[in-house]
Amino acid sequence: MNRRQLLLEESVLFISVVKWFLLATCIGVIVGASTGFFIRTLNWSIFYTGQYKYYFLILPAALFFSALLIKYFAPEAKGHGTEKVIEAIHKYDGKINPLTVPVKLIATVTTIAAGGSAGKEGPAAQIGAGLSYIFAAIFRFNKKDRRKLIICGISAGFASVFGTPIAGAIFGVEVLSVGNIFYDVIFPSFVAGIISYQVSSSMGVEYFYNPVDFVPKFTQGFFIEVIIGAIFFGICSLILIEALKLAETTSRKIKIWEPFKGLIGGCILIVLAFLTSTRYLGLGLETIESALQGGAIMPYDFVLKIIFTSVTLAFCGSGGMVTPIFFVGATAGSFIGVLLGYDPSMFAAIGMVSLLAGAANTPISASIMAIEFFGPQIAPYAAVSCIVSYLMTGHRSVYPSQVLATTKSPSILIEKGAVMEDMDSMKIHPRPKSVIDMLVRMLNKLREIKESIKKK
Repeated sequence: MNRRQLLLEESVLFISVVKWFLLATCIGVIVGASTGFFIRTLNWSIFYTGQYKYYFLILPAALFFSALLIKYFAPEAKGHGTEKVIEAIHKYDGKINPLTVPVKLIATVTTIAAGGSAGKEGPAAQIGAGLSYIFAAIFRFNKKDRRKLIICGISAGFASVFGTPIAGAIFGVEVLSVGNIFYDVIFPSFVAGIISYQVSSSMGVEYFYNPVDFVPKFTQGFFIEVIIGAIFFGICSLILIEALKLAETTSRKIKIWEPFKGLIGGCILIVLAFLTSTRYLGLGLETIESALQGGAIMPYDFVLKIIFTSVTLAFCGSGGMVTPIFFVGATAGSFIGVLLGYDPSMFAAIGMVSLLAGAANTPISASIMAIEFFGPQIAPYAAVSCIVSYLMTGHRSVYPSQVLATTKSPSILIEKGAVMEDMDSMKIHPRPKSVIDMLVRMLNKLREIKESIKKK
């Protein structure tokens, strides 16, 4: 490469860096301000309704109103937010209905303040993506730049709502597909995430940090038990995904006007709350913090949270999935920590990020999030646990619009570029002389021996 070509290349890259720094900064400011407003509104609403002992009795009316608002103004705002943004990027070139922004905000605040079991991260990402689309539309960006801006909006939304600018930014580019990170958007996503976090922090939004003080010295036994816990977290992720799918299928089979489903869902949640506890309603932050501090956690807490969340989202509630994932992970981690004889708070921390890695197929951002939340001491164990949980979940996700870029095992054949919801085409085909192939041959041999014994 001659000097002229080198100069030209560096000039193009310099202009690109400046361009995307400025654009990502704009997105970061817009999304950070919107997230700050959203979180403060949500916190005030939760505080107001929480003053009443039986505040959750308004759940049927809240879910009815949420369904009515979404059905007639912005159907894209239905569900947990992130899923619809992923779908918009992959299927519709990033086009998002601008009405999604106010509708998603109002519907989510209404749902959670009334006691619906949902989170705030998905709505923040969807609101961020919607505002980014409006920004791109005003300045008439082309399809490619528009998609990049919307991905920046997702990263900025997650970074500002998590309070983890690095993990949040990576989550935005990792969650779009399984086995692939959008490297061409990493720089603007980081800028947007960091700026967004700073803006929302300056607005008085408080974030959760809980450094883990006690991490045992590395031993083979402890490392193996971390792996055992990771397998358990992967199974919990799978249960969560299948429960959401079952609840959604059940809801679809009920052929009535959509807002009436909200009434049904609200009534079910009220009955469940009276039969069990109100701790599974809303965000459940108190239970998450209790688990991370080594407080008493019931063995069935994570199962009941899965049920409450599945009912809420399947029956017209609006809200995110990440906070319920944190609840399930922290309580499941506390449970398995007690069983294994280790500090339950440490396993609660590992479980919290491992469930995110498994349920959302985001092991890298979840591993980094462990460091930002709990400090570097826990990093090696959390990272391994996140990866194992990610593998154990299989080709499933709480975000069925995720695109599959690679398989999680060479013995599983999938169509590259397929979406999660179309995984019926998956086939098991062990490689010759692989461990799985040997196990299959052994099982077939045992079956033949068993059949020959029966004939005799």
